[in-house]
Amino acid sequence: MRVLGIETSCDETGIAIYDDQQGLLAHQLYSQVKLHADYGGVVPELASRDHVRKIVPLIKQALTDAQCTATQIDGVAFTQGPGLVGALLVGASVGRSLAYAWNIPAIGVHHMEGHLLAPMLEDNAPEFPFVALLVSGGHTMLVEVGGIGQYQILGESVDDAAGEAFDKTAKLLGLDYPGGPLLAKMAEQGTPGQFKFPRPMTDRPGLDFSFSGLKTFAANTIRDQDDSPQSKADIAYAFQEAVVDTLAIKCRRALEQTGLKRLVIAGGVSANTSLREKLEKATAKMGGKVFYPRLEFCTDNGAMIAFAGLQRLKAGQKTELSAKAKPRWSLDSLPAV
Repeated sequence: MRVLGIETSCDETGIAIYDDQQGLLAHQLYSQVKLHADYGGVVPELASRDHVRKIVPLIKQALTDAQCTATQIDGVAFTQGPGLVGALLVGASVGRSLAYAWNIPAIGVHHMEGHLLAPMLEDNAPEFPFVALLVSGGHTMLVEVGGIGQYQILGESVDDAAGEAFDKTAKLLGLDYPGGPLLAKMAEQGTPGQFKFPRPMTDRPGLDFSFSGLKTFAANTIRDQDDSPQSKADIAYAFQEAVVDTLAIKCRRALEQTGLKRLVIAGGVSANTSLREKLEKATAKMGGKVFYPRLEFCTDNGAMIAFAGLQRLKAGQKTELSAKAKPRWSLDSLPAV
């Protein structure tokens, strides 16, 4: 089975073609970072318009790269939610239209299920069951995964997501958008121990997260220090260390609570080198192992949507052409495969 995947949940237009026998045949991605940089964040209306401009040329290029025609596509997978409703509507409209025109089934994919399954695109794919840490600009959650569609949310952020806290703190440090990767780069020049940031919600039971207070602590620290590059780097280091430690502590608790040994991390923040190193050490001490997608599949992309959609289409599931975009959509409401 060969599936065309379409991702338009936020500010990246991702198109991919995945074959269940040959694997990933084509992968196209256009990022709107430059478009939104002047505004310091994503402007929903601009994002939607840019998806409209880019989506069809990218689909054509993906078909060319895969050396296949429309008649060789067996299904279309599109991101149905969660995300920006206008952006979602672009991908959903194009995906359903192509499915109708080509007389093939369409499937609406949950964006976070796409991230959760992204490590399955690698040769060293994790086996079920496992614990997944989904960590991005819009979401931070721990999920017990028994199989595709068998999801139990163990904990999630009660306010800012980790990636959102990274971007907001980076902005306070005077860094451009998107600031998360730039803050991580700045932290490499920081001096350990210069500042001590709190590890929020780690002094109480449970697996929920909170990063809003950490962002406020960073804002107060920045205000009270000089504006030197070294001072900023030291603050960036302390902030990143606090976020990474917090995530690692909660992941360890989740593995202990479930008795599982495999940990998957996915989403944009999973590209953070410090986080990967910390989680690799933590899981190794427990006799476990951590899995994550390659860097290009950590952020939003069409490959993860094509793969996730393929699994559901093969199981006989499909989405009616009248289905609506779902800007809010609970992960644990998905049917099992």
